[in-house]
Amino acid sequence: MQEKVAFFKEAVKNFKTSGTLIPSSRFLVKRILKNIDFSTTDLIIEFGPGNGIITKEILKRLKPEATLVCFEINDVFYKQLSEINNNQLTVLNVSAEDIQLEIKKLGFTKVDHIISSLPLTMIPKNSAIQIIKNAYQTLKTDGFFVQYQYSTLFLKQFKSIFGKKITLDFEPLNLPPAFLYTCKKQ
Repeated sequence: MQEKVAFFKEAVKNFKTSGTLIPSSRFLVKRILKNIDFSTTDLIIEFGPGNGIITKEILKRLKPEATLVCFEINDVFYKQLSEINNNQLTVLNVSAEDIQLEIKKLGFTKVDHIISSLPLTMIPKNSAIQIIKNAYQTLKTDGFFVQYQYSTLFLKQFKSIFGKKITLDFEPLNLPPAFLYTCKKQ
């Protein structure tokens, strides 16, 4: 409960970058991660992990030699994430737009899957589209980009980048209820 209160306080202060006031529900987290085969995954990127609700679940499922890299621009959430004691986790205090440069610095060339909690409708449209394009460029073939939002406003942009390999799903057991875009790179 203390984690939820802390999240709420920070989210209220920085609503434009958090995009929500309540952490993701366990139902939403389960739905976000359902298509990922963790036994074959070496690198997962998480955009906008907040206080780490999804991060912690990913870390539970990662195989021992796999890596999770989180991009978090909120200083308070970055600090909280940095306190997670797990050698498979790298937390970066940089924009998701810089994914290509940052994974290269870490010695990677491609990403297996990307999970995004970014409030795309609150980010300047050109930046949001550039984030999606850069994510697409870094994904391996057959990799997933999973984005949840509270509307379907970005469906057209996802289709323009990922083509027809997009599944739109809905999780009613989240506050607020959320739409999930699961985009597969061909």
